[in-house]
Amino acid sequence: MADHIGVESDGAEPGMRRIIAVVALLNLAYFGVEFAVAAAIGSVSLFADSVDFLEDTSLNFLVLLALGWSAKRRAAMGALLGAVLLAPGIATIWTAWDKFLDPLAPAALPLSLAGLGALAVNSLCALLLARFRAAGGSLTRAAFLSARNDALANIAIIGAGVLTAYTLSPWPDLAVGLAIFAMNLDAAREVWQAAHREYRGAAP
Repeated sequence: MADHIGVESDGAEPGMRRIIAVVALLNLAYFGVEFAVAAAIGSVSLFADSVDFLEDTSLNFLVLLALGWSAKRRAAMGALLGAVLLAPGIATIWTAWDKFLDPLAPAALPLSLAGLGALAVNSLCALLLARFRAAGGSLTRAAFLSARNDALANIAIIGAGVLTAYTLSPWPDLAVGLAIFAMNLDAAREVWQAAHREYRGAAP
């Protein structure tokens, strides 16, 4: 039907649902790991990224709920998820302000190892979602963009760990945290644009 985008096939949707459920569970599991490490070493970038894992969990569960809805309803949910993508950025700014007030460098080795683990999880999630990124409109696009951007952020976190080891400075970690904030802003913009296009395409 014209008011459904990419979910017409009964054979395609169950596979999409299964993959998105796996991605949601992977994000939830690593949120716990990364949040614990961030709290232990006082890392802005890891804290921001752990909140992002929790946001990704919510994002993918919302996608599961909305699959099969009409294009207009999916577009409305996509616009909402564009706003949800801002949540980790707000948490990052709050944590960064605390780091400005108390500029202590996090432990470099746990920072890099946690970033490496996050990179593995997010790369797997992006790979799993890649073939579905256009199948569910703005919703699955939101999930794919989030996983892709998180993988890029994790590479920066690993680099921050290496720089911290050499400089014993808190600024690489802080800079990466602010970069994660900027990427979440850009992802939110892309999801809003996709949702707007989807809504216009569903109009009679």
